Amino acid sequence: MFGRRGSSSSGPQTLRPGSVPGLQDAPAPVEQATQPEQPAPQKIQTEPPKPATPPAPPPPPEPQPAAPAARKKNNEYYETKAQIFNALVEAIDLSQLARLDAEDARDEIRDVVNDIIALKNVVMSISEQEDLLEDICNDVLGYGPLEPLLARDDIADIMVNGAHTVYIETSGKVEQTGVAFRDNAQLMNICQRIVSQVGRRVDDSSPICDARLPDGSRVNVIAPPLAIDGPALTIRKFKRDKLTLDQLVKFGSITPEGATILQVIGRSRCNVLISGGTGSGKTTLLNCLTAYIENTERIITCEDSAELQLQQPHVVRLETRPPNLEGEGEITMRDLVKNCLRMRPERIIVGEVRGPEAFDLLQAMNTGHDGSMGTLHANSPREALSRLESMITMGGFSLPSRTLREMIVSSIDVVVQAARLRDGSRRITHVTEVMGMEGDVITTQDVFLYDIVGEDPNGKIIGRHRSTGIGRPKFWERARYFGEEARLAQALDASEMPEYVAD
Repeated sequence: MFGRRGSSSSGPQTLRPGSVPGLQDAPAPVEQATQPEQPAPQKIQTEPPKPATPPAPPPPPEPQPAAPAARKKNNEYYETKAQIFNALVEAIDLSQLARLDAEDARDEIRDVVNDIIALKNVVMSISEQEDLLEDICNDVLGYGPLEPLLARDDIADIMVNGAHTVYIETSGKVEQTGVAFRDNAQLMNICQRIVSQVGRRVDDSSPICDARLPDGSRVNVIAPPLAIDGPALTIRKFKRDKLTLDQLVKFGSITPEGATILQVIGRSRCNVLISGGTGSGKTTLLNCLTAYIENTERIITCEDSAELQLQQPHVVRLETRPPNLEGEGEITMRDLVKNCLRMRPERIIVGEVRGPEAFDLLQAMNTGHDGSMGTLHANSPREALSRLESMITMGGFSLPSRTLREMIVSSIDVVVQAARLRDGSRRITHVTEVMGMEGDVITTQDVFLYDIVGEDPNGKIIGRHRSTGIGRPKFWERARYFGEEARLAQALDASEMPEYVAD
């Protein structure tokens, strides 16, 4: 029924040891590995005459032969895996395999691989055979060596720098893993498999590509000739369970009172700009704020690669499109934001503002779409406003600086700053509201801050969140309109007490 059963009669003929040259090569390395051990006794024979000084020389020679042996084993493993994989492709019907669900397909592949291993008389330990089965299943059905990393929920980023170098970020720290691809060709095939799922491509003619995984994780690929040492793949991985403000409180990113202030800002339909550096948690924070949007509101999201995970029922998700081979058909972020205005939105959410679409987002915020949100890269709230002005200017708009700043003041209510500190922890460091203009300068007011107090013996930063003592922020009237002024006042009063110290 599956296709491999019908080809089993022909399979054994093609998979006989005599017909597969690599089969007889497998035991050969083992024999050769045992033969080089004969010179070793000669070293041992030279050691007895030196009873007093031999302890120091033996340690250096021992690790030296051990390292090449490990490398040979790796090479043999990849050669054996390649032979079995090629035999699997010949013995299995891939069109039938595509009709099965993941678990059934994995079981069928394991059955066929076990048959091939037995037929080829490959000598492997049980653990090696299990590793081989898992690797081949991942190659056929998933993303190859990346599968174990994608299955871990504690990894925030996966960075592949060529076939043999893979780094991950856990708990804010970057470390190298032992994961490796067979070669750059295998890595490139997996990159193409990822981007093709969202209708995009990566090759010599278009070596840069942004894409996403089915769970929304952000993917960037840059391929040769731009990447000199092989394809570079970066995955910003999302947790399976979407983070909430309550979980951010548990992690120490903000206090319960600070979370309440953010809830009030989200419910009161304030126009919010979330700024921060790379990996500071801007998108995560944006997801958390959108959780407090009413289910009755119509939300439209615009992103380069759709990664926001909104839980409301009435959400329209839009995504940009790169140009085709002829350089035509590109849909930019500005095109999406302008089109949003014709779709009767109540809130517009831009995944990341990085160009002239900033002007259209300000236009939307200023024309009745209260509660719109966006993120951008900046190191402080003041710098975020300056970058917003710069992006509009670079878009070719010949407007006076004062006019742009007046537009920013009338459009944005609150800037929330996220930061990744040097110990790897992520904190919400500023909740700043835009007050108005004094001359040609935009005035701002900090409502909530994070102060660094010091660090503990383990190098972990100690700090505390606090209110700046402002009794009635500018968005107080908006909060009162939505019946949230009591919660806001209570949170501001409670956060003035210096008893909340981050772990």
